[in-house]
Amino acid sequence: MRDIVVTISNANQNVNPLESIDAIKEAGFENVFIEWYNKSWEVSQQAQLDYCRKLGLDVIFAHLGYQGINNLWLENDEGEALVTRFKNDIRICKENGFDLVVMHVTSKSEAPGPNATGIKRLTEIVAYAKELGVKVAFENTKIKGYLEYIVDYIPDAGICLDVGHMHAHFKDEFPFEKFVDKIFAVHLHDNHGDKDAHLLPFEGTLDWKWLIEKLYACHYIGPITLELVYQNEYVTMNVVEFYKKGYEMGLKLQNMFEENYK
Repeated sequence: MRDIVVTISNANQNVNPLESIDAIKEAGFENVFIEWYNKSWEVSQQAQLDYCRKLGLDVIFAHLGYQGINNLWLENDEGEALVTRFKNDIRICKENGFDLVVMHVTSKSEAPGPNATGIKRLTEIVAYAKELGVKVAFENTKIKGYLEYIVDYIPDAGICLDVGHMHAHFKDEFPFEKFVDKIFAVHLHDNHGDKDAHLLPFEGTLDWKWLIEKLYACHYIGPITLELVYQNEYVTMNVVEFYKKGYEMGLKLQNMFEENYK
């Protein structure tokens, strides 16, 4: 049976990250991923990681930050500084025992088009990560076309398929055939096809049976990674109840994966 993983979300409402981690542990999760965003949070990213390990949670990868990420595709000093920043983050992540990081390549609804400048910088980042034994998975966000461009030019790159982004922003139009053996990670959450709501799986309109069949065709062998956020209507629930419900949805997906992968 494949592992069930959940994010430690710094966007959770009414609870701090340590309380979120306690709730995740109590709900039955054994695996998490961490947001390595280099922000001035109340509880630092390193403190969150240390607390997870104190509780015996396995932290399987880090999601790197995306402040100013559109500069990757522009000929400017900010873009060059991003290369240095990401290489440093990857080094620190390796020192903390991670062998996979997730990166965005754009933010917002408008960004410079994919180009040689961005590929040169991303090639340097991926090559550095490979030297350290770290894989880089690039995530689909709001604009189509970047991941296809990247895997065409950077053979060692993979992707993180965010199915909520795919459903809300791409209307489920995604070239799965392009990413056979290239899906290194997934972010699983739901919405109604109109906005990135981060609903629990099966509480929106995403067709999960169809999705799992597509992942099977792409030879995805990784864990069931839930990107859940304790926010909006969910705060009417106790945070532990929220994560327990999330874990139940993870078990349901686990059974669906097992049926398809027999």
